[in-house]
Amino acid sequence: MTETALPEPTPEQAALFARVRRMMLIAGLTTALAVAAVLIAIGYRLFRSEGSAVATDTTAVLPKGARIVATAVAGDRLVVTLDIGGTTEIRTFDARTLRATGRLRFANEP
Repeated sequence: MTETALPEPTPEQAALFARVRRMMLIAGLTTALAVAAVLIAIGYRLFRSEGSAVATDTTAVLPKGARIVATAVAGDRLVVTLDIGGTTEIRTFDARTLRATGRLRFANEP
């Protein structure tokens, strides 16, 4: 078999090869840095999340004759509007724990 002899690169070609190697090294390091940043962001989100919500079984006792008019979610609160004997009352609960966080009563002036 005959081997083809490769001529030595000229100084301009050698400079071009060095420049291409340097650019490839920069591109490789940038890609590695980007992949590391994405993995760190994913890990941060996984470990900083509060996990899945714990299932709670809660029974809220309403006054006699009360009826639920409306329910809504506002941020991390559950809002329940009640009609209690002609007066309107709004009760708020923490959406995660279902603990009562507030009560607002509305009444007509006499």
